[in-house]
Amino acid sequence: MKKKNHSLMRVIGISFIISYFSFSPAWAQKQWGLRECCDYAVEHNISIKQQANQCRQQELQLSTVKNSRLPDVSASVGQNLSFGRGLTSDNTYANTNTTNTSMGINTSMPLFTGFRIPNEIKMNQLNLEAYTADLEKAKNDIRMQVAQAYVQILYDMEISDVAHRQIAIDSAQVARLQAFVENGKASEAELSQQKAALANSHLTATQADNNTRLALLTLTQLLELPTPDGFAIVRPNPDELPTDMVLMTTPDQVYAEALGVKPEIAAQQLRLKAYEHNIKVAQAGHYPTLSLGAGLSTNYYTDSGRSNDSFGKQLEDRFSQSISLNLNVPIFNRFQTRNNVRNARIQFETQQLQVDNTKKTLYKEIQQVYYNALNAQTKEKSSKEALQSSKDAFELMQAKYENGKATITEFNEAKNAYLKAESDLVQARYEDLYQHALLEFYRGKELNF
Repeated sequence: MKKKNHSLMRVIGISFIISYFSFSPAWAQKQWGLRECCDYAVEHNISIKQQANQCRQQELQLSTVKNSRLPDVSASVGQNLSFGRGLTSDNTYANTNTTNTSMGINTSMPLFTGFRIPNEIKMNQLNLEAYTADLEKAKNDIRMQVAQAYVQILYDMEISDVAHRQIAIDSAQVARLQAFVENGKASEAELSQQKAALANSHLTATQADNNTRLALLTLTQLLELPTPDGFAIVRPNPDELPTDMVLMTTPDQVYAEALGVKPEIAAQQLRLKAYEHNIKVAQAGHYPTLSLGAGLSTNYYTDSGRSNDSFGKQLEDRFSQSISLNLNVPIFNRFQTRNNVRNARIQFETQQLQVDNTKKTLYKEIQQVYYNALNAQTKEKSSKEALQSSKDAFELMQAKYENGKATITEFNEAKNAYLKAESDLVQARYEDLYQHALLEFYRGKELNF
């Protein structure tokens, strides 16, 4: 009976595992690389979708302006009823009831608008290009956020590994002291002190694991994933990571290249050109406008006191056509056009300042990244030397401690210094990797490592 129950439980367990992997989402069954994370975030990020909708709205605005060159067509139908004394069709007054049905079609088309329409079209084309550049800027921003979150996960994973190695060292020492206490070669106080160090190591490892989970949560939120459960990233082999990277460019060199490739610069320069055409649009108010108009009309009239022609005959007899040219010459419009031109010029000057500000902001960002990379590069070199020294000191202290020539306090201090040096090197290495990749990204290259 027990054997049958065991077999039944085994079948249920296997079925559960199969169903779990069958219904778990595809993203939870693989490891994500940096490039894949960036592509997925760009495709699913809500802010980027909102920016894309703004581009679509600008496309519609451009279409509307282009279509303003076309003629417009409108149709009208009117019905008028008159009662009592009124004017009849033979131009006399009488007490009678009359009806008048009128119908018409009219069209008009601008021939000359003071160059307003072509300048509006060019302005909206430039604005559309600027919005498209804004969209690319939004994509770059999310890529940088994803890369930063990705590196943070790698760093937290390394710190977690260091913390768990610390547990292994402390556990070994607790076991060693336990044996010494049993043989009378160590005191209970020493054992208690080492157990306290082991408990602190467990706490440190727990905090490191929690930080890793929070970092995974941050990245999955950037990817718009519903949960971090089951999410994992590709973890590069630390031995395969590039080391001793040398900065071959200066901030000025990176900035000179960034001016030609960064979408935020292109967006602001496009808007500056758009404001140039906005001035011309405002100046169009000084020019006369010429439009062409045409129309077709007819009507049907009845008088209760007289005989009336048939509906069809009246429509035919009263059918009329018209064509017109309308010239409008502005003379004085309460300085409205003058003020519109001045306002457009102020907007142009403001945009010039915005271009300068965007360039300065970009240069400051590049400077910050450059010196961060320089600091990380220096820190990595120093951390390597510190790690080797700490490792040698720890191994020496461990030997002394195991031979009874050093106290447990001295041993723990050497151990903590060694583990801190490991953590510092990991942090410097990933920071150096990230900042170098960021510098290349400012030069127009793909963000990857």
